[in-house]
Amino acid sequence: MRSILIIGAGRSASSLIRYLLSKSENENLHLVVADLSLALAEKKTQNHPNATPIALNIFETEERKTAIEKADIVISMLPAHLHIEIAKDCLEFKKHLVTASYISDAMQGLDEEVKKNNLIFMNEIGLDPGIDHMSAMKVIDEIRAKGGNMLLFESFCGGLVAPECDNNLWNYKFTWAPRNVVLAGQGGAAKFIQEGTYKYIPYGTVFRRTEFLEVEGYGKFEAYSNRDSLKYRSIYGLDDILTLYRGTIRRVGYSKAWNMFVQLGMTDDSYIMEDSENMSYRQFVNSFLPYHPTDSVEIKTRLILKIDQDDIMWDKLLELDLFNPDKKVNLPNATPAQILEKILSDSWTLEPNDKDMIVMYHKFGYELHGKKQQIDSKMVCIGDDQTYTAMAKTVGLPVAIATLLILNGKITTPGVQLPIKKEVYQPILKELEEYGVIFNEQDMPYFGYNPDLF
Repeated sequence: MRSILIIGAGRSASSLIRYLLSKSENENLHLVVADLSLALAEKKTQNHPNATPIALNIFETEERKTAIEKADIVISMLPAHLHIEIAKDCLEFKKHLVTASYISDAMQGLDEEVKKNNLIFMNEIGLDPGIDHMSAMKVIDEIRAKGGNMLLFESFCGGLVAPECDNNLWNYKFTWAPRNVVLAGQGGAAKFIQEGTYKYIPYGTVFRRTEFLEVEGYGKFEAYSNRDSLKYRSIYGLDDILTLYRGTIRRVGYSKAWNMFVQLGMTDDSYIMEDSENMSYRQFVNSFLPYHPTDSVEIKTRLILKIDQDDIMWDKLLELDLFNPDKKVNLPNATPAQILEKILSDSWTLEPNDKDMIVMYHKFGYELHGKKQQIDSKMVCIGDDQTYTAMAKTVGLPVAIATLLILNGKITTPGVQLPIKKEVYQPILKELEEYGVIFNEQDMPYFGYNPDLF
């Protein structure tokens, strides 16, 4: 049997493992699911005859190398910074590699050797990055094939809670990596191009510069700018495009409310707060407010944020129990961002019966035969449950499908790469439709911009 080594059995691996096990009989596959936690690996394989769960500490070099040497192809579902040692072993033992993570400089540095050995190191084959690349390149290639010239590309994606489980004032719950949510927008100004002009949004205002989106059947959303919208300009072949913008989707009102935390300084991750372990939630809030001999923490908060007590923004803060003097942070040597994450987790953790939702939205503006046109492409995916979430499905399924295509010789181009070639995206997007990951494309009037105002 052909052996697939899956390193990492966390949340994103659920749909990946289920897919490959469902194909294992017909495709002659045996899965080795490796995780630091043997119990987790066992849970994900569910005693399937074509799967072997193993405990694996990737920092034990010989243990790691032995597992990789025995495999025909390796899937790494580890955090991005841990891929590189796996990749070096795959190179040593001449094994293909698949990951869902961004291509790091270290990974890109292996490209020449990977090509020399006729190996495929497929990266960025999850959701975002991943499905965003494939669904975008499909339409861009189709426009070019007709002779069209790209003018505008805007791309938005968000992990949200399904409408039937949307029961808090923020219209949001953590469906993935809470820390990434708290730190969103940091690390430099958001950068994009609008009508040929470079635009920048500093962190302090990024959540007040939003774009609105309408998705049929799901209502209105907003999107705030990603930090670097230009990262894929050359990769997509869009060096001459007039407008290029990427953003993160939330329900309308979220960004305005989140900006309160930014203004107060609660999202800062650059310093440690003294005695954070013994601090109450109320004390945490008060740490960012000026001293006043008579005003309460609530009054000081409303004054500094300029919100009235009947404002929905105030209700959103109250809902989080931020002013509770009895709740303790219980985090030693914590940064403001870490404390905020802890507080939000009280209210924003998915309940056992909650389902998550992925929304992706692309806009393609182009000129064909002297006429400006636009295509809007939208995808909504709802999770099944807490194990087979929409996030696990949209991250894990593309990884699994790509792995099988590589094993079966359907993807052949060697090198360190992302899924922007037709041999990759066409079969994967087609198969994803069978699992409910479907893009609906509509011809729209080109909205463009007023050149006098840009």
